[in-house]
Amino acid sequence: MTFYVDIYPFYPLQRSSFIFSSRLLTIILVFLMLAVSLLLILPGIRGKTRLFWMFRIIISLFIGVVIVVLNFTCDWAEAKMTTNATYKSFSDAVVNADIGLHVGLYGINVTLKGNPIVQLNETIDYNEMFSWHDTIEDEYEEALEKGLPSPILYIAEKFTMGSPCRLIFQYRYSGRYASATLWTAFCTWMLANILFSMPVILYAGYMMVATAAFIFFSMASFSTIRNVPECVFSIGTDSFETEYSHSFWLALATGVLCTIIGILVLILNFMMPERMREAFSAGVDIYEDEDDSYGEGYLNAVFLDRVTSSPLTLKANDDL
Repeated sequence: MTFYVDIYPFYPLQRSSFIFSSRLLTIILVFLMLAVSLLLILPGIRGKTRLFWMFRIIISLFIGVVIVVLNFTCDWAEAKMTTNATYKSFSDAVVNADIGLHVGLYGINVTLKGNPIVQLNETIDYNEMFSWHDTIEDEYEEALEKGLPSPILYIAEKFTMGSPCRLIFQYRYSGRYASATLWTAFCTWMLANILFSMPVILYAGYMMVATAAFIFFSMASFSTIRNVPECVFSIGTDSFETEYSHSFWLALATGVLCTIIGILVLILNFMMPERMREAFSAGVDIYEDEDDSYGEGYLNAVFLDRVTSSPLTLKANDDL
């Protein structure tokens, strides 16, 4: 592919949504439908228990949806800059743009937005996703064939297998273990919800603490890249240095929330186990098998007179 003087060929632009991708929207909609379905039972709950159930459902589903969504977000780490950079290969044309690198557990997202957006008779507003499920090489070759802007290609090249930076080895393997521990946290979260509906509140508290522990393990796994000297590369006059982003801090907040809930449940269950069973609607009738659990009974006086005056009753009295 060649460029002519002031003439830029048309390339189909690959557009990949960044934060609210179709996959994330699907996950959020599924949990919203589940929340609506569970909240429909609230009118059948009486008294203050209704408010407790509402908060319990909302908080529990919030933790669940965060754990799942964190696996697919692309903003565990990010780097941003505003600089003047060469727009296309084989051309001296320079544009002023905001360049962003967003790193997730399964790939990277590179954004390029011009200041202003329209420059060189083109709309400079790119959002490209590069995944490393198997290899990023194929997607990088496709980006080369499409003729994507040079800053995007330059950043993506740093994550290829043949790059001297080898950033893919740092982020792909740390992201893989972080994702595995997050899915384990999701399993313990499901188990905790099952145990909360049974008269074993103590173990439900343990499972919430375990959920928090696995979330922290995922953060620790992703943070291992900080212990490795990073490849610092620059575009224009600025250099790229990644920092922790929204998903990382959201994972931290969710882990702290699970820890507080788990420890609080364990303490309250130790201090007042019966009240905790009643609060979570997991109590059993301890007087169910006792005679006085049936309360007082009443007999119809007319029926009682008929029984005492029946022939069988009179015959029995005569025998006595």
